[in-house]
Amino acid sequence: MKNGILIRAAGVAALALAAACGGSKSTPTTPTPVAATLTAPKLDSPGAAAQTDTLRPTLTVQNATSDQPSGTRTYEFQVSDTTSFTAATTASTVSGFDAQVGKTAVPEGASGKTSWTPDADLQPTTLFYWRARAVQGTANGPWSETFQFKSKLVGFNRAGELYDPLIHGETVGTVVGSATFIPGKGIQLNSNTAFVKYLLPQTVTSGEFSMDVEGLRANGPGDKAKVFGMQEGQDDFITNRYRVDVQYRGSAGFPPNAITFRALYGSADDLDLRYEPDTATRFASVFALNPANTYNWKATWGSEFRVTVKDGGTNGVTMYNVGVRSSKGVYAPNPMYAYLGTPTGRSGAESASIPGTIYRNVWLSNKPRPDTLGSALR
Repeated sequence: MKNGILIRAAGVAALALAAACGGSKSTPTTPTPVAATLTAPKLDSPGAAAQTDTLRPTLTVQNATSDQPSGTRTYEFQVSDTTSFTAATTASTVSGFDAQVGKTAVPEGASGKTSWTPDADLQPTTLFYWRARAVQGTANGPWSETFQFKSKLVGFNRAGELYDPLIHGETVGTVVGSATFIPGKGIQLNSNTAFVKYLLPQTVTSGEFSMDVEGLRANGPGDKAKVFGMQEGQDDFITNRYRVDVQYRGSAGFPPNAITFRALYGSADDLDLRYEPDTATRFASVFALNPANTYNWKATWGSEFRVTVKDGGTNGVTMYNVGVRSSKGVYAPNPMYAYLGTPTGRSGAESASIPGTIYRNVWLSNKPRPDTLGSALR
């Protein structure tokens, strides 16, 4: 009897243990996903330093590889005017154009290559940098190497903004007289009666007019020879009430080889509205310019009229920097014309354009030139 009781007790204990250990099913664990290790895509096109013919170039990479065959891969593209890609270097922007663009989640192409085209126009005539990387799940692959391309060489003339590259055989202005487009250099004025004329769609009462110039030489022809200018309408340039002329005086100048300027803010006769350096400043501004060098010439106007000249282009060394406070009057020509060189006025051709000068990278606007606009020309 005692043995029977023991057997029954053991059976009950065994049933209890079974209930405790296996009465409910266990949940299987899911393996932790392994993050993919990706290679950098290889840049395909545009090639290094390529000159494109569009403001929305298609960028193509050779697809990256992954150690995890399953999982969707996408790509991130970045385009910028700076190698840091964090922000555009352009302090001033051109309306309707971008100096920095990018795109994430671009689907991987099935052909072994992936392409993306920007959704907005890039800033023209600019050296851009671009790169790409692959993304799979939570894993970001390494960035590709960085390539460069040059955006389309194109000019425009619209309210408040004018830009003219001039090195690609065309201009947004009007050529008057004998001039020649020199590939990769710009437009050359062949005589002192030649000039390029721009009719602005809107008056710029304060702003900047700047350009790169080659071909200027010491002891050139003329007296009050003009590098560039502005005026109202199309009457005689010299007597125009809104005449602006920026000079590099010729061998007959007083003194020869002087850089100087004159700006009229509404009257050709009222000396209170005439702004120019004094005689001592003019005599201290004599320079023997080299025709092989590129000089960036810039005039700014508003409450002060100032001219700067840099040897070596926009990023060159400042050699001339003279301003005159223009506290009376407003520079308000209507219609407003601007010139490379200048028309011949009553002073004659000796006080007009300078033969042999070559112009490119022209900017005229109510805001400063964007820092990288024209970088494709350097």
